[in-house]
Formats: sequence, C-alpha cells, structure tokens
Amino acid sequence: MNDPLRLEVRTPHKGMPAFDDTGPPISFFEFWPQSRFYPPLVLYWAWLSLRHGGMTLPTVANPKFPLGGWIGESKAEIFESAGTYARSFIAPWCTIRKTRALAHDAALDAASNAGISLPCIAKPDMGCRGVGVRRIRSASELQSYITDYPEDQTIILQQLVDHEAEAGIFYVRKPSEKQGRIISITLKYFPYVRGDGVSTLEQLIRNDPRAGKLAHIYLPRHGSRLDWIIPAGHPFRIAYAGSHSRGTIFRNGNSLVTQAMTDAFDRIARDIPEFHFGRFDIRFQDIAQLQQGEGFTIVEINGAGAEATHVWDRNTTLWQAYRALMQQYRLLWEIGAENARRGFKPASLRTMLDAYRHETRLWAEYPLTE
Repeated sequence: MNDPLRLEVRTPHKGMPAFDDTGPPISFFEFWPQSRFYPPLVLYWAWLSLRHGGMTLPTVANPKFPLGGWIGESKAEIFESAGTYARSFIAPWCTIRKTRALAHDAALDAASNAGISLPCIAKPDMGCRGVGVRRIRSASELQSYITDYPEDQTIILQQLVDHEAEAGIFYVRKPSEKQGRIISITLKYFPYVRGDGVSTLEQLIRNDPRAGKLAHIYLPRHGSRLDWIIPAGHPFRIAYAGSHSRGTIFRNGNSLVTQAMTDAFDRIARDIPEFHFGRFDIRFQDIAQLQQGEGFTIVEINGAGAEATHVWDRNTTLWQAYRALMQQYRLLWEIGAENARRGFKPASLRTMLDAYRHETRLWAEYPLTE
C-alpha cells in the first residue's frame, strides 16, 4: 500500500496542449507488427540505395556518431560528442559498466559525482523504443536493476526530469544548408486510468477504451499491483517510458513549430559535430515556453535510426504515415550521399548486420520497461 507509484499525485498532461480523447483510441495500423507495416518502406530503402549508390549511406548521415546513429549506437558516445552549449540542455548523466562486482553503492557514487540524485532514470546505453527504461527511487531498486542487467554491458543513469510534458523534435540539416529545420514534432501523452474506488487496476486497464486494446503491454509491468483498488478520482499512470511501443500516446504536433523553436534546436545541433539528422527527445515545462525555444531539457539524442513518430497519431492515415516516413528516408539518404561526397566512408553491410544482431540480442536481456 505504500508503493511510491500508488501514492504519486500527478496532474495528467500538465504543460501539454489539451488532450483530445475523442475519435478512435488507436488507428487500424498503429500496432501492426513490423513485418506487416514496414515492407513498403524496405522497398523504398532499396530504391534509395540504387538511386544514391549505397545501402549503408545512412551510416554517414551523422558521420561522428557510431554508425551514424542508425543501429547499435551508444547513447553515451552521442552525449559525449556534444559541445559545452549543447550539453547545458542535456539532463545530467553518467555511465556504469555491469560487472559481477558492481554494487549499487558504487553506482550511486558515480551518479552523485555526475550531479545525479534519486529518483533517477536507468536505461541501456544501447537500445531503442524505450526498452529497459526504468525509474530508480531507491538503492534497492538500483541494485535490482543492476542484477537483472546483462553482464559486461553499459548502463546510463540520468537525472529524472520530472515534467509531465514530453516531445520528440525531429531535426534535419543538409551539410550544404545554412540552417536546419524541424520536420516533425511528436507530443507524448502518458496514459492514465482513473480510479473509481471499486475496480482493481487490472479491471481499470481492461475496461479503458484505449488501454484495454493494449492490455498485453500494460499488465505485465504492473503484475504486483493489478489487484489494487485505485481510490475514486485518483489518476494512475500506467506507462512511464516515452515510447509508442511501450504504450505512450503519440499525437501530431507539427502545427506547433515556430521559428524561435527552430532556431533553438538548430543552435544546439550545430554544437554537436556533424549532426545533420535525428530526433531530440525532450521534457518541457509548458508548450508556450517550448514554442519560444525555452524551458526544455534533452533526455536523449537519436541519430539516423530515429523516426518521425508523429505518424502514430491515431488520426494519421496509412498513406500519410508512409508519405511522411518516405520523406524522412529520402532526406536521410540524400544527407548520407552528400557526406560521402565530402569524404566520409559508409560502414560495410557486414558491420551493420553485426551491430543489428548484437543490439537485438541485448533487447531480450534488458530489465522490463516501466
């Protein structure tokens, strides 16, 4: 009964544009398996490869990132590449290496030296789609996370940015262009169920118009709390990681782009050597401040493997989603080709495949996402 998740009092979607829950809870293709959704895009990648002369050109879209940030990249290496100005926007972070001898006290010491206090975030240095992301509220939770983490792999500890508002800002700048631009904004609304004083958490999830369709995502992470009776009127957050595949609600925020916002992210991106294509995942205080290019903190920087995730808005049609993603990939190959002409050498296909196999093997070994 004293679990901190139970006692947490939050204002759902604080600082975000008003949440619109009218219309369909999810689109008909929103949670298709990758094997069903991506084949047309794979054919488009093949055409882009023929047109521009290389399957692995995206590995030099951001030539200072490991493999361009396309697959198997280290989040820490990307953070470390940032200059002083860009780092001032990144939430404090540190890395620890999982070994048999690693104990939570040594990890907490490393975090403290980096200016990180509990609660904080633990996440894999190599991972995507929110895999393995957890809030750490105590030394015992950190020890449990370390115990469950794969051996000889790197963990990132990052200061918790406890704003309810989160967004993905997709930035693009060709090397030949003077200024970059924002091509996508994804507003990330964390899902809640609201207690009635009678129903269990499991019943609330199953009876919710949206959560009930995704019960297989939400129920496992709340296994020890499913029999709780949530107090009447109390909002209970059922997902924390800002990932669509982990159950967070995505909405299209492209209409919110302003010149001030574009200028702010362009200046940050220019302080990251050879960063031309990717997504800033941010937490922010208020949407009006964000539109002025202020009041936000970067929690992750994604490279060539990033996606314009506004396509997962439930009002996006399948054709609109494909068109937006094709525009994204066209820009990716064009930037890679331009950088190749500048002298940067794309990785080999074998290197790419080895990185993909290594990363996907690790996904199954990471702790359960919160």
